[in-house]
Amino acid sequence: MTRPLQRLITAGVLFAVALQACVGLGTGALLAAPPNLVLIIADDMNWDDCGAYGHPAIRTPNIDRLATEGLRFKHAYLTTNSCSPSRSSILTGKYPHNTGAEQLHWPLPEGSRTFSAELRQLGYYTAAAGKWHLGDAVRDHFDRIYEASTAGFVLPSGEDGQPPKMIAKQPSGCEDWEQAIEDRPRDRPFFLWLAALDPHREYTDGALDPPHRADDVIVPAHLPDTADVREDLRLYYDEIGRLDTYVGKVVATLQQQGVADNTLILFISDNGRPFPRDKTTLYDGGIRTPWIVRWPHVVKPGVTTDALVSAVDIAPTFLELAGATSSLATEGQSFVRVLDDPTQPHREFAFAEDHWHDYEDHARSVMTQQYKLIRNDYIDLPPTPSADAGRGLSWQTMLRLQQQGKLLPHQQTCFRAPRDKWELYDLQRDPGELQNRINDPAYHRVRDRLTVALEDWTQRTGDYLPTRRTPDEFDRVTGEPDHSVRVRPRPSKFEMFGTNEKY
Repeated sequence: MTRPLQRLITAGVLFAVALQACVGLGTGALLAAPPNLVLIIADDMNWDDCGAYGHPAIRTPNIDRLATEGLRFKHAYLTTNSCSPSRSSILTGKYPHNTGAEQLHWPLPEGSRTFSAELRQLGYYTAAAGKWHLGDAVRDHFDRIYEASTAGFVLPSGEDGQPPKMIAKQPSGCEDWEQAIEDRPRDRPFFLWLAALDPHREYTDGALDPPHRADDVIVPAHLPDTADVREDLRLYYDEIGRLDTYVGKVVATLQQQGVADNTLILFISDNGRPFPRDKTTLYDGGIRTPWIVRWPHVVKPGVTTDALVSAVDIAPTFLELAGATSSLATEGQSFVRVLDDPTQPHREFAFAEDHWHDYEDHARSVMTQQYKLIRNDYIDLPPTPSADAGRGLSWQTMLRLQQQGKLLPHQQTCFRAPRDKWELYDLQRDPGELQNRINDPAYHRVRDRLTVALEDWTQRTGDYLPTRRTPDEFDRVTGEPDHSVRVRPRPSKFEMFGTNEKY
């Protein structure tokens, strides 16, 4: 660890001690200051859908600038493929099956420990702005919350005969980000949880001016290249562009306040692209994330790293940077040394989970920089896309083409049941994850190594297969909601199963 970074971390420890000793003595007694921390979370943005990760057409100048001024991680994974479980995992530093909130819309339970609460105890001002989606039990873990309307990501019941829509009054979910920065006290370090609604569905024209064009669209191989699919992706691109403008506003506001140089910004997404075979799957389109760190004068600009990181690592990293000498028991590991030296390795393996999201499912995966092993536990169920993706132009097109027998074999994954119990992919040779190598003799050593790693993680973290399945809330063919099952707000895990642990 270099001396500048070591001094900053030491300063954080001194700050925490000084704060406890100087309560009531005024801010002048606080001489040492740890870095400010800003976590920007896109909502359903694919890991490579920005210029910084190689997309040639999506307009993301501000996200790209974070990368040119900071450190870009090539191999970053989330712990799950679903919105609220991913956020709960990030905030607690635990894998989803240990948060008590592993299914979509399950709130974090009472008694949950979070790194935001730990930062408050260290003297940080903490605020959350935009999408909340974490429940009521941890609201007081932030000094202030600027909550975006749930209309942007929770489908209303539609029982009144009106077609259900997810259109929020603040459609981007980023509208209060600048205000959250302006409202902070100037005498304390701060942590900001800035959570967008972009690019979550539903999509409408007008998100970006000028809009992207159909010719800008690159259709992934697992989707059919039709006019409707291109239009669906074009609108998704526009919401990424809108998000990008707010990223620029955050950096500009920090610069105007003169605090940008002592502020670490981490940009990620909560899960992947909201399209079939992406979000809610364990393919890279569901669990891989952009991961960019900007921290002037500490993190070298314009550098990339091969270090493998997981979203469960964010909590211990932020706490170490804040100078925490003791904190919550996270299941991740700090990547501070990678910030100091991007050539340093971090993880040998990353792990991700698949749970109920509108439809029942259960699966696990383990990844290295080159390989991925997926274990599907409910092989009798097809990997049906999330309900919001199911209403989109792409899935409706795929339903029609499937009925006509016009989908290619690798575009039929979401219809396949039973499906393979095990899947193995060489991410370097097959980045689209189209060729399952599980039975290929050339990959048996890789398969065995990843299988052992997954078994070890299962034992170490107390993972388990539920004894009961959770009913689907929508019909898997028509997409119509099942109002005999669907209740809003959705009951918690404890209300559904009588426990926040194994069930």
